[in-house]
Amino acid sequence: MEERPITDWLPLTKKEVEKRGWDELDVILISGDAYVDHPAFGTAVIGRIMESEGLKVGIVAQPNWKDDLRDFKKLGKPKYFFGVTAGCMDSMVNHYTANKRLRSNDSYTPGGEAGFRPDYATTVYTKILKEIYPDVPVLIGGIEASLRRVTHYDYWADKLFPSILVDSGADMLVYGMGEQPLREIMRGVKEGKKLGELTHINQVAFLGKTAPTCDWETVELASHEVCLEDKIKYAANFKIVEVESNKWQANRIIQKVGEDVLVINPPFKTMEEVEMDKSFDLPYTRLPHPKYRKRGPIPAFEMIKFSVNMHRGCFGGCSFCTISAHQGKFIASRSEKSIMKEVEQITKAPDFKGYISDLGGPSANMYRMKGKDEEICARCVSPSCIHPVICNNLDTSHKPLTDIYRKVDSHPAIKKAFVGSGVRYDLLVDDFNKNNQDGNHDEYMEQLITRHVSGRLKVAPEHTSDATLRIMRKPSFKYFHAFKKKYDEISAKFGLKQPLIPYFISSHPGCEEEDMANLAAETKDLGFHLEQVQDFTPTPMTVAEVIYYSGVHPYTLQPVKTAKTREEKQNQNKYFFWYKAEYKDWIRNRLTQLKRPDLAQRLLGFRNNKNSWNK
Repeated sequence: MEERPITDWLPLTKKEVEKRGWDELDVILISGDAYVDHPAFGTAVIGRIMESEGLKVGIVAQPNWKDDLRDFKKLGKPKYFFGVTAGCMDSMVNHYTANKRLRSNDSYTPGGEAGFRPDYATTVYTKILKEIYPDVPVLIGGIEASLRRVTHYDYWADKLFPSILVDSGADMLVYGMGEQPLREIMRGVKEGKKLGELTHINQVAFLGKTAPTCDWETVELASHEVCLEDKIKYAANFKIVEVESNKWQANRIIQKVGEDVLVINPPFKTMEEVEMDKSFDLPYTRLPHPKYRKRGPIPAFEMIKFSVNMHRGCFGGCSFCTISAHQGKFIASRSEKSIMKEVEQITKAPDFKGYISDLGGPSANMYRMKGKDEEICARCVSPSCIHPVICNNLDTSHKPLTDIYRKVDSHPAIKKAFVGSGVRYDLLVDDFNKNNQDGNHDEYMEQLITRHVSGRLKVAPEHTSDATLRIMRKPSFKYFHAFKKKYDEISAKFGLKQPLIPYFISSHPGCEEEDMANLAAETKDLGFHLEQVQDFTPTPMTVAEVIYYSGVHPYTLQPVKTAKTREEKQNQNKYFFWYKAEYKDWIRNRLTQLKRPDLAQRLLGFRNNKNSWNK
């Protein structure tokens, strides 16, 4: 294959800047991730959007923050501003497990090596830039900045932090999916306006001595200082933030922080198809920058390089999940033309063997789903479209998705196109979702199971306790039983053996140890030896994080019991592995203490005379 010129990538070095014939950059992006020029990686998307607006953009990827800071100086001083992101993940989630143990790898670094970004990367990078270039504005964004835009609980420090704008010293923050606000910011700076003058743009946040006048209605949160003293006020703040973040006609939010006022402008309306296509159709090389070749593959890229992201957003509103908090609850879908264009690009890759690893999105099966009457959506304040029941106004037809699957399947260069994203199974259960009058659920399931499952199918019931599931904003486990029955029937009809792989969480707020024992027993009865399990991690801007810290549900302000100590969390997690010999005595003893010998019998059977277990 012919070597691509280095100028196909956005420049990472001064030499690459000069090869483009530039003597100055308009914007320099600082990222905690290695630079992969692909639409699945935020820094590439932001860089390419700026480029499409006529700006000269360079990237400093994973700068060394521990030496003489030469990485922060190597591209010089930008004309307009620095853009800073921690990367595709919050740096603390990237670094630490639920038990606060340091991870040994980093999927966004060549060779999967850990240690190439700092804790609280957005803040660290911004402080360094402000020290070196005090007169250059800094714009922060990405998931870390987005979910830390107001007073938030930090699990790793075990305390409340103010808006990340306070600790970082950044001039402005873009939250959520950044294409729309960034295009407005680009136009503003090209007109000669300073970043601090662009306070009228939707979906940005900033600090000031007062909140500027505007046409939006304004709602005020309890101040940061009040939140430090009153956990209930902190919890009540969250409901306001979540509701306003998911409204089409949202209010502006303000919060006093010390002597300043934090201002958060309302979000843009969800991107239309033409805007989504524009973002995905930018001239990405779809490859990591060549400088990484000798350092080994970048695991996150290897996982998605032959996948296609068809939509953004998630209307599930799960209490523990940050997807809707960052991407929004309304679905933004790409056109079939744009999707097929990307499929064609993938087939041209020299190492492509005919297999698409994922046709999906945040949830595999929400493509093109939206309100039947969008005027109803415009007035809606609910954080979820499917909890506690599916909204009557939600069009959940799977037909457009089935049609895409078939079109990709018929491409001559595609041997198999798999669905690797998790399937929202409750949307396919007729008792829960009545929108199957034309048989679109059955048609979709048959297409999915017979053509697009790579050995096993991922679904996420998350728990079996209805009480815990209500706090999670997930449906009753009885709907998983119904889905499994339907899945098994279709698999048997076609002679397929493709097991379901359910995902579960331990230690979620509202879950007690006995609930975990019940989960273990119920999944054992279904024939599962659980693999895809995780302990709950409280991440900023989620309902579950607020409950974990405050002890109350932010919508009711009623107490919710939560496992918080390491021992409590580990105890819950052990029930996932009831089938392992090292846990059996412990589980039997614990269930005896909890006065649940019936669960011990159900899980472990009884001892025989040879001191082993009969099941």
